[in-house]
Amino acid sequence: MGSTAHHDREGVGRRELIRRSAALGLVAVPGMSLLSACASSGGDGQSKAKAGKKTAKNPLGVNDTAKMEFVLFDGGFGKEYAQDAVKIYQKDFPKAQVKFSATQKIQSTLQPRFNQGNPPDLIDNSGAEQMDMGVLVGKNQLADLTPLLDAPSYDDPGKKVRDTLRPGIVEMGQFDGKPVWIMYYAYTVYGVWYSQKALDSLDAEYPKTWDEMLQVCAKAKKKGMAGWTYAGKYPYYIPFSLYPMIGKVGGVEVLNAIDNLEPNAWKHPAVKACFEAYYELFKKGYILKGTPGLDHIQSQTAWAKGEALFIPNGSWVENESANVIPKDFDLAVSAPSGIDDNDKMPFGTIWASGGEPFIVPSKAANPEGGMEQLRIMLSEASSKNFTSKVKSLSAYNGGTDGIELTPGLKSGVAALKLAGSNVVNPRLQDWYVQLEKEKIGVGALGEMMAGRLTPAEAIKKIQGYADEAAKDTTIKHYKHQ
Repeated sequence: MGSTAHHDREGVGRRELIRRSAALGLVAVPGMSLLSACASSGGDGQSKAKAGKKTAKNPLGVNDTAKMEFVLFDGGFGKEYAQDAVKIYQKDFPKAQVKFSATQKIQSTLQPRFNQGNPPDLIDNSGAEQMDMGVLVGKNQLADLTPLLDAPSYDDPGKKVRDTLRPGIVEMGQFDGKPVWIMYYAYTVYGVWYSQKALDSLDAEYPKTWDEMLQVCAKAKKKGMAGWTYAGKYPYYIPFSLYPMIGKVGGVEVLNAIDNLEPNAWKHPAVKACFEAYYELFKKGYILKGTPGLDHIQSQTAWAKGEALFIPNGSWVENESANVIPKDFDLAVSAPSGIDDNDKMPFGTIWASGGEPFIVPSKAANPEGGMEQLRIMLSEASSKNFTSKVKSLSAYNGGTDGIELTPGLKSGVAALKLAGSNVVNPRLQDWYVQLEKEKIGVGALGEMMAGRLTPAEAIKKIQGYADEAAKDTTIKHYKHQ
């Protein structure tokens, strides 16, 4: 993921998840064991830098001679965008010494420093070795980023930073209420990815209802092309299109109930309808043969070669598959098809959310410096630099004018425009990583899509897993406010 990540989700934590380093930071990384951060408070800590004077040019009151340390996850987004932003910090605070480093081993490098009380000032907590956000928040190891969000934006002193961000970014950084602990810097569009050229060759349009989806898949099958493939070994990619479909059919409250681990949330008729729809793809032979044995790279490669029309994924797929996607592929993404006209939300309802989680530790020596570095990164110039270099949108709402967008990025921007306010953001993969990836994904959805469980059996199994998680006192529980 990088993180999902992603993200792979890797990237996000996906943090939620565990992400893959290669995937644009967006999603979680397949095949990695879940590393939980054994965060403990210990050590003598480090002395805080004396705060500087707040001025119009220095609204956070950064000490202009204090050292600032920034550790970046070295994944699919590379280091250059961050290094460029560091140069701006150094220009703004010429007397400050900045220490910048990048590593894939975030947890093994930084956990000991959290335990000793001397963490860096800014961290991109992503990748396979991401530290568990829930643990860090639960142990009061993160600084509240509200001062950053309420500070004037880097470009326009009349606008607060929070007013320049994409929908859902601020909320994603919250765990139970007001404080904002995480700033997700990348912005991922999840959905159904396909070649517009392939769709045109079938003389078909992207299907808005499930009957239309089955018709398009039947056309593809006649031409020797499977309707769908997915990361069979990491079936937690399936929700990238399945969850927003559930939200479209039943309303966002169905997704919220699932996230909240409410009893019988998975037994909602919308869940049943969507599981049965996906199961039909298996029953009608519309899934690429051998898909359950493919990993994310193999499934994406088969799809890029035209062996399958549709794949559920996140927007990091464009960068991650750049070496296998043909020049004339005309990559596109769409929101999921619905069931029919009785769906609660309109066609276009899509899942989009932040990836690449940045944190400022509560025991950082120079937390104002860490937040100021983020304020710089959330400027229009830094955002444009990020987008043009890594083919991903950032959390900054804009920053695409004047940049030649790649096909997938252009399609993602169009999908967000079509969605308008109908953007959903399921939190299960952020709040309960193991439940989402190992149990729901591998244990049930993967089995159902391979034909080894019926939809009813999969739902019963998942509800059981969710009930177990709800009763587990060893994990922290979160709820939509």
